[in-house]
Amino acid sequence: MTALKKYTVGKKFKLDKISPSDTPYFEGSESSQLERIEALADELDELQNRLHAEGRRKLLLVLQGTDTSGKDGTIRWVFSRTSPLGVRVKAFKAPSEEEREHDFLWRCHAAVPRNGEIMVWNRSHYEDVLVPVVEGWIDKAETKRRYAQINDFERLLSETGTVVVKCMLHISKDEQRERLQARIDETDKNWKFNMSDLEARRKWDDYQRAYEKFLVATSTSHAPWHVVPADSKRHRNLMIAQLLVSTMRDMKIGISPADPALKGLIVT
Repeated sequence: MTALKKYTVGKKFKLDKISPSDTPYFEGSESSQLERIEALADELDELQNRLHAEGRRKLLLVLQGTDTSGKDGTIRWVFSRTSPLGVRVKAFKAPSEEEREHDFLWRCHAAVPRNGEIMVWNRSHYEDVLVPVVEGWIDKAETKRRYAQINDFERLLSETGTVVVKCMLHISKDEQRERLQARIDETDKNWKFNMSDLEARRKWDDYQRAYEKFLVATSTSHAPWHVVPADSKRHRNLMIAQLLVSTMRDMKIGISPADPALKGLIVT
């Protein structure tokens, strides 16, 4: 995981120093890269089975990124071999009326993983230090408070058995333009397009600054941020699959011992 160090956010991190077109995890031919993704997906399935059998710990994968950065595609490919019984996905949209009546973390705490489970968040609580900041709905003091509250929330999760993996899918403005145009031009992708995407794109620089600020403020020892160069969809999938597998290997999840009650049992 030597290559990961450059893409792990520290206190002096600058987002513009990371190229969205980087491919540090590419080795060999395209076919060998696809084989690696499939092998990692298989291993992830095995590790998740062990996690479920152990039943004490859980894993939360946070996927954050601009429109078209590939959150759905990441989930589709990385978990392509994993049982849906062991992985749940929560997509965070604009807060509902009920959600707005609670604190901003309320809806997130209701969607944390259960014991033995992998939970994937497609967008997350970080929307609440992104959109409101860019739109000027909260001031600097409130933004700072939210950073602290997020860090406390994630420390709580960590201290109660949840391993938190956070990935910011980093694409370029040119790549986003191509992907948005494809959603307009290709009829079967029209459903993915929303006119609000264009409004957000006009504020690209503001969003990049907001991303950089919260990445630095909320990358901690118990829940560090990883910036994933994502102009290449294949590289994005490979890097995140490798990160997840390495993380779960480090958890040293044991193989469940044989059930003594089953010894010698014959099915007739």
